[in-house]
Amino acid sequence: MYWHKGCFSCEVCKMTLNMKNYKGFEKRPYCNAHYPKTSFTSVADTPENLRLKQQSKMQSQVLYKEEFEKNKGKGFSVVADTPELQRIKKTQDQISNIKYHEDFEKSRSGGDTPLPLTPQLNTPPAYPSSAASQNYHYEPEPVRPAAAAPPPSSGKRYRAVYDYTAADEDEVSFMDGDMIVDVQQIDEGWMYGRVERTGQQGMLPANYVEAM
Repeated sequence: MYWHKGCFSCEVCKMTLNMKNYKGFEKRPYCNAHYPKTSFTSVADTPENLRLKQQSKMQSQVLYKEEFEKNKGKGFSVVADTPELQRIKKTQDQISNIKYHEDFEKSRSGGDTPLPLTPQLNTPPAYPSSAASQNYHYEPEPVRPAAAAPPPSSGKRYRAVYDYTAADEDEVSFMDGDMIVDVQQIDEGWMYGRVERTGQQGMLPANYVEAM
């Protein structure tokens, strides 16, 4: 699914999320505090359940003994010749042939060891990274004036109530308790301001701060 950055928020508390702090559940984003917890149903050990459990255990033991007696003395079981087993067998044959030629050349030359040959193994293709398999992606809003110059100071001060790590170059990071000064409202979800502690300025989510 695709999300605008301003719309990518927790389903419960509507806190603005990014690709570093969200948690997905049934294709919906949640923050860490409101991520749905999976619970299991406990089953009471009633006499009927205990009887069925004991019966299943006895049947498993009987089947195991029958299978053991049936296969006793037959040696190794036959394994299906799958394509993967054929590939492994071919690789082992290549290694055995190379080893044989190395020993043969060594004995013929009186102990001089030739350069070892490296078999060309059929290595499987690399799997895509886990980041590429995420269901959640976001795209920046085309109408947000991200690269615009900061507007003139209006003297508004805000205090951060959550930690925030900048996800884009035009954003600013801050910690819980930091003072944000020279704040200008950009839209309903984003502001522009300067972190008093670090002196850095940029875009920040409006629901991560509160007015002083």
